[in-house]
Amino acid sequence: MSELPPDADRLRTILEWLNEQTARNDVVLTYLRLQRDAVRRALGETEQPPAPPAPTPQAPRPASVPGAAPRREGRSTKFVVDHQPQAVGPEPARIHLDDCTSVVDPQPISAQDARAALLDPSVESCPFCRPDTELGVDVD
Repeated sequence: MSELPPDADRLRTILEWLNEQTARNDVVLTYLRLQRDAVRRALGETEQPPAPPAPTPQAPRPASVPGAAPRREGRSTKFVVDHQPQAVGPEPARIHLDDCTSVVDPQPISAQDARAALLDPSVESCPFCRPDTELGVDVD
């Protein structure tokens, strides 16, 4: 800073101006601090990982059915449709869980489409992985 004037009148004027600027800037500083804190809170809320969804109760599937195709580890939540090869006539479709190993040519479908397909009498539910049980559809 440059050299200050030697007389008291000018020094008082400078001090008064500095006090006014400090007070004015304190208001701005307080406002900026409040805004900064609000932004930090909002940022903290967006960066928090979302809560995991509550597990939905599912009917237990048999671990092993005699003659069943082997299954991959873990629970499946996806479905596939498989057209069964047939020598004569139209090919019936069979709905499977996506982890069923008895699928020949899997085509992914949504749970809603699988549910609707299982209500069609020309579509079968795989007797090994039982997607009808998983979806809560009675195919009998």
